[in-house]
Amino acid sequence: MPSMPIKTKYASYTCPMHPEVQKDKPGMCPDCGMNLIPQKSKEKPKMHEGHNKHEGHSLSMFQNKFWISLILTLPVVLYSGILQKLFSWQAPLFPGSSYIPPILGSIIFFYGGWVFIKGAKLELQAKQPGMMTLIGMAISVAYLYSIVSFFFGGDTLFWELSTLITIMLLGHWIEMRAVQGAQGALKELSKLIPDTAEVQRAGRTIKLPLNKVKVGDIVFVRPGANIPTDGVVIEGKSDVNESMITGESKPVSKKKESEVIAGTINGSGSLKIKVTKIGERTFLAGVMRLVEEAQASKSRLQILSDRAAFYLTIVALVTGGITLLAWIILGRNFGFAIERTVAVLVVACPHALGLAVPLVAAISTSMAARNGFLVKQRLSLESARKINTVLFDKTGTLTRGEYGVSKIWSLKTIDDNELLQLAASVEGHSEHFTARAIVSEAKRRKLKIFEAKDFTAIPGKGVRAKVGGEELLIGGTAILNSRIDLSDNIKKQVQEENKQGKSIIYILRKSQVIGIISLADIIRSESREAVRDLKEMGVKIAMITGDSEDVAKWVSSELGIDEYFANVRPEDKSNKVKVLQQKGQKVAMVGDGINDAPALTQADLGIAIGAGTNVAIESAGIILVRNDPRDIVKIIRLSQITYSKMIQNLFWAAGYNVVALPLAAGVLAFKGIFLQPALAAVFMSASTVIVAINAVLMRRRQL
Repeated sequence: MPSMPIKTKYASYTCPMHPEVQKDKPGMCPDCGMNLIPQKSKEKPKMHEGHNKHEGHSLSMFQNKFWISLILTLPVVLYSGILQKLFSWQAPLFPGSSYIPPILGSIIFFYGGWVFIKGAKLELQAKQPGMMTLIGMAISVAYLYSIVSFFFGGDTLFWELSTLITIMLLGHWIEMRAVQGAQGALKELSKLIPDTAEVQRAGRTIKLPLNKVKVGDIVFVRPGANIPTDGVVIEGKSDVNESMITGESKPVSKKKESEVIAGTINGSGSLKIKVTKIGERTFLAGVMRLVEEAQASKSRLQILSDRAAFYLTIVALVTGGITLLAWIILGRNFGFAIERTVAVLVVACPHALGLAVPLVAAISTSMAARNGFLVKQRLSLESARKINTVLFDKTGTLTRGEYGVSKIWSLKTIDDNELLQLAASVEGHSEHFTARAIVSEAKRRKLKIFEAKDFTAIPGKGVRAKVGGEELLIGGTAILNSRIDLSDNIKKQVQEENKQGKSIIYILRKSQVIGIISLADIIRSESREAVRDLKEMGVKIAMITGDSEDVAKWVSSELGIDEYFANVRPEDKSNKVKVLQQKGQKVAMVGDGINDAPALTQADLGIAIGAGTNVAIESAGIILVRNDPRDIVKIIRLSQITYSKMIQNLFWAAGYNVVALPLAAGVLAFKGIFLQPALAAVFMSASTVIVAINAVLMRRRQL
């Protein structure tokens, strides 16, 4: 019997305020920032073609609803009698003027308020009562009571109902604008990629839509243009602005064989690029996916705020019911009791509380992407502020992971550049890693490489070749003749270099040592800054490496590292993380290789170098786009800023309820102090807007 297809528990997730927003996984509404609620459905919800179009329509819809409701509210207030009570002024009466409040109030209720009713229905269906439930109940109770009272005699609440709906629409409109401004990072990222590319085909350059470009195509990028795809430069030289991707403010030099990223901005030179990745496989697309995933994930504070918002809704419903019964028992009229109940339901709406943490988290995720690192899990970013020890993998993280020239000794009548020039001329024929390091250093110094003849590799010793008619021998200790003697001072220096795990290369001419070159895994200049800044923040630095004790000791002393682990086998790296954790330390592990994956998972915070392997990246909660340890400082700072903003927003979102809820219930009624439903709506909307603005202010903070 064939197995039945497995069905997910929920067909879609939707926004209680915007039912037309449908997604296949939990997250936040792109329009208002509210948490999406699950919706059971037999049919797959209809998806809109353009998400941006939908967002613009939603904002415009609430703007139009507000203005129309405001215009209709004015005559409702004028003919409700409230102005006569307050100012002893009455609007001109005419036959049928008494019907203005119920007629226009009904239009406002169904036109402006129905969106809240639909939202409440969705929340109740999902068994997740929240803001929409409270507002929906408040306006429904006020409207039904007013209709009954109008036809059977009694006080009505049409002016309170109309102003309440209008203010709620205004608050939501303003809030949506703030939220959209805060959550526009993904839209901005998507705008970085141009719609077309200039592709060279059949000997001519043609402009094609980006979806027609293929891997292997040659793309021509003009000065100042956005690079359309990931690729490798095959011709041209330019400086490219990658700040929007890596956070690096200084333009990056690009020449032949340099890799480029889609969405970055070309400088003053033109480039020809061979396309290596297109569409969803580009680096920028990967960044956008990670940002979306992080925004859909939740931090501990967000889970707490969601739970608090749920309980606040229950408290408001219970308090509203108690308020209604209490005032009736105390002998006040039913209209007064309804008015108090409506005020309670409105003022306790948990929208600000539900928005407080997710909005900050969304902005922090976007800030991270613009500062050179990607947050895969919000829990990881949240935990970063507690880190007191950073454990770096040495090779490829603190060091470049490739050999470079560390020191040069010129022993004869020859200077350092001449010695390097001769060595590079010979080593240019070799593929050994030490040879590549010597040639690379010569090129960096812009030294001319001479032609080498009769090149020969000497197995186990080194290489031999003629440069300028003179034979040169280059190699390690094995190439030295026992008759060759070095001064005690040189021997001592060489021994010190050996203790630091460096490779020593000798250059001989006519059986005489004319110079020595020391090679080592080069320490990144960025590593020194990172260690210094982390120490200033009170964070301890540890290092782990498979290299010898001497190498580990040298790197640690060079960088001022507090603790190191040497001769560590790949399978033992996670155990070293445990050693630090057992000392009560909160550990962040930074690595880039397959053998770092277990340690990244074991650590309190796993940080993978973006240039590293997929396995390491999958094991980490945060990914560095650049191979730059200084970004660790940014991660901790962003975590601290994010946590601070979340706490501030929780205070603004929940704190006002301590005062507003009792006032709405009427605890100061004996002093003649009441919180009208419309004023309650102002307070509720104001708290939401304050939360949104406070979150947006995060963008001004520098990491």
